[in-house]
Amino acid sequence: MNSSNYNVSIFYVNPRYILFIHLVLNDMIQLTTTFSLFVFSYVFYKINTFFCCLIITSAVFTTLNTPLNLAFMAVECYIAICLPLRHAELCTIRRTYILIGWIWAMSAATTLPDVFIIVATEPVQLFYSTIFCERDNLFRHPVSLKKRDVSYIIYLVVVWLTLVFTYFKIFFAAKTAKESKSGVPHAKKARNTILLHGFQLLLCMLTYIAPLLKKALLFWFPKYNVHIIFVCYVIVQILPRFISPMVYGLRDNTFRQHLRKYLLCTVRPSIKPLFQ
Repeated sequence: MNSSNYNVSIFYVNPRYILFIHLVLNDMIQLTTTFSLFVFSYVFYKINTFFCCLIITSAVFTTLNTPLNLAFMAVECYIAICLPLRHAELCTIRRTYILIGWIWAMSAATTLPDVFIIVATEPVQLFYSTIFCERDNLFRHPVSLKKRDVSYIIYLVVVWLTLVFTYFKIFFAAKTAKESKSGVPHAKKARNTILLHGFQLLLCMLTYIAPLLKKALLFWFPKYNVHIIFVCYVIVQILPRFISPMVYGLRDNTFRQHLRKYLLCTVRPSIKPLFQ
């Protein structure tokens, strides 16, 4: 196996990169569904309810996946820095794919009950009618609204506690490494990565407060309805998804050199992955 194939294969055997690739693919689906929904709202205003249900469900699935994926990536960083001798044992490829399965299962447990509720409580004619495709217009049952708020709170609390725990553990590991003059760059980079995870999660949280923010802005500036919707979409849906390539793409030596190789048509003799 030549060095080029070996360098590419690291993306398939390293749990860190597998989680990152899953995050990128998940965000691509999320952006595709939300952008389609945004365009349909502008062009058609109202669309078929069944088609709206498919888009909303896909968008909610992928939106909930993002914070969970960030939490698992933070835990992987923590294990690599604080438990390096057990990293190969704990972070295997099989367990990584099981974690990805659990991410989708937890999102399904939160999202699919809303679909079952609307099927059980609404007449069949609803799915043949048209509706302004928004989550609160579709999943409007009081149980769905209450469940959404509770699940969002649980998700955010658990993920934030995970990020805070891993950050402080890595922070103290970096401090200890600095005093002993060993492993400082790796621990420092991991600490910075956790901070960027926290910033990305903060942006993702805008999704949960976006309806209230949008209502407030429309109340204060009723003449700028279209502009407010567009700005909220860019800030809430698009901006958080640009952080992932920066955290694990542009800052990672392996990704950066592969980008130079395939996008700029330059070849490097060897590529060594650096810890983030």
